[in-house]
Amino acid sequence: MKFCANCVMPDTKPDLKIDDQGVCSACLSYSSRKSKDWGQRREELEKILSRYRRKDYWDCIVPVSGGKDSTAQVLKMLELNMNPLCVTSTTCDLSEVGRVNIENLKNMGVDYIEFSPKKPVRRTMNRIGLEQIGDISWPEHVGIFTIPVRVAVQYEVPLLIWGENSQDEYGGPAGAALNSTLDRRWLEEFGGLLGLRVTDLIGMEGIAATDLVPYTYPEDEQLKRVGVTGLFLGYYVPWDGYSNALLAQANGFQTLTHTVEGSIVNYENLDNHQTGIHDYFKYLKFGFGRASDIASLHVRRGRLSRSEAVSLILKHDGKFPWVYLDKPLEKILEPLGLSVDEFETICDRFTNRRLFKTDSRGNFVKDSKRNLVRLYTP
Repeated sequence: MKFCANCVMPDTKPDLKIDDQGVCSACLSYSSRKSKDWGQRREELEKILSRYRRKDYWDCIVPVSGGKDSTAQVLKMLELNMNPLCVTSTTCDLSEVGRVNIENLKNMGVDYIEFSPKKPVRRTMNRIGLEQIGDISWPEHVGIFTIPVRVAVQYEVPLLIWGENSQDEYGGPAGAALNSTLDRRWLEEFGGLLGLRVTDLIGMEGIAATDLVPYTYPEDEQLKRVGVTGLFLGYYVPWDGYSNALLAQANGFQTLTHTVEGSIVNYENLDNHQTGIHDYFKYLKFGFGRASDIASLHVRRGRLSRSEAVSLILKHDGKFPWVYLDKPLEKILEPLGLSVDEFETICDRFTNRRLFKTDSRGNFVKDSKRNLVRLYTP
């Protein structure tokens, strides 16, 4: 396991590459921003928006969660004189602060749609995702990319405004990192399917094809008829989550009074109680968690030194998710019909044995709080 010499990201992260000088692709992508003509890109964005602007209808769709980034996206569209239709694919276990921030967004003077898939089916999919591919958030991550596109087809609003390209912000293949659009291919390759196709769920535990409509990307003929185009806003303006948080807070966005569990900040991943489990499984599989992601973003921007980042991730990364957003783990697992012990058994199945200490019998070594002992540190 090798870590970037500049930030704290490891080479175990899928699609991340570390070059001969020891620098990861995410750091290289960020450093290349200095050579980009952001003024020209903003002009390009304004030209694109002018082609879609209408006098008597919605100009674009902005997929929103109520989080800091989607709030900033809406504010940017309003600044550019667009009339957006905001679309939320409801999170799996919405938190109180998540609901507050959704209501705050609605009060900004935008039209808004919130789509809630069948909850019993969603809970079944959460458990299937957790047990089969180690991702409790699989249905949410699919739905955030399919439901807004289905709304675009239904209401014939062709332009969708997404936020950052995660392959650029967090590291990925060069071609994908430079991409300015989100399409079916991007969803299938980088949208979090993890090898589990939506159609694979048909027949599992009573799930019918009709239950999966919200998670199914529209047919190509439908997309062509409407002319659906999805743009990454981060391609046209310098993307920075912290700046987005400040902008959102200045417009009523609420944060926590304490650091989010498993993170190093209090302003992101506030809407879903299941996010702590999702991030923990990333740590089990790849040896890094959300604290590493956020610390690396701040190191690249000069807000943290690398040594400060290392201290923070050793303190916050990879802790057993007993609580998330002040909700106990047993309460988060209850709708899925799982106990904490059953959950830990699933955790052990997905834990990478090359990254964590085991005893002479091959069992993982854990402390009294069920935290693993990592073999590698930045």
